[in-house]
Amino acid sequence: MTPGELRAFCLSFNAAVEDFPFGPETSVFRVLGKLFALSRLDGTPLTVNLKCDPEDAVRLRAEHPGLIVPGWHMNKRHWNTVTVAGELPNRLVRELVEDSYDLVVAGLPRAERLRLDRP
Repeated sequence: MTPGELRAFCLSFNAAVEDFPFGPETSVFRVLGKLFALSRLDGTPLTVNLKCDPEDAVRLRAEHPGLIVPGWHMNKRHWNTVTVAGELPNRLVRELVEDSYDLVVAGLPRAERLRLDRP
């Protein structure tokens, strides 16, 4: 997955926006103001921080050592840093991005979830 593909996929979700609160080099993807992905799109290797269910986070780290690690500068229990460019299948990366978005949406108030068409 290229940086452009990652950006386009993150922005393909309902109400997803990109902003740069940490400087122009770090893309932050949010849904209704809540962060679901964070990446230096010009980084080498390309990585993205994604929210994850704590049990899944531990399992994914064990299954993909070095490619999925505890979230850099994030709550290590709830966030993983995923190496996008490399050995992980694009399908898995897409699933992890979507899971992160869904977890953030699930934490939104019901009225906002309904606005997003995700009860």
